[in-house]
Amino acid sequence: QVHLVESGGGLVQAGDSLTLSCVVSGPTLSNYYMAWFRQAPGKEREFVATITWGGGTTLYADSVQGRFTISRDKAKNTGYLQMNSLEPDDTAVYYCAVNDVLSGYKSAAWDYWGQGTQVTVSS
Repeated sequence: QVHLVESGGGLVQAGDSLTLSCVVSGPTLSNYYMAWFRQAPGKEREFVATITWGGGTTLYADSVQGRFTISRDKAKNTGYLQMNSLEPDDTAVYYCAVNDVLSGYKSAAWDYWGQGTQVTVSS
């Protein structure tokens, strides 16, 4: 059973920083991939970033490239999303997801999800 729990969301002002965490329990993650997605009200869930758990290779959506950093702590089975220079358009519920195959940008391809954490950026 794979279980993911996100935390770290909150209300911040434009330009502020925030770090989200995603604790994963269940599998050995060495051959897994983790991703962060977000969903704003009335919009589809969109890809934010992904990382290969073993090698640490990362990939970002254009909208967050240079502002967000995805990382993981293998010892803690925890993934992170460091978000800098936040903008009101970053307001959304942020979800982490894991899978044991390379799953790409489409949310439907990811098997395991957390419950989400709200990030609100005021202008």
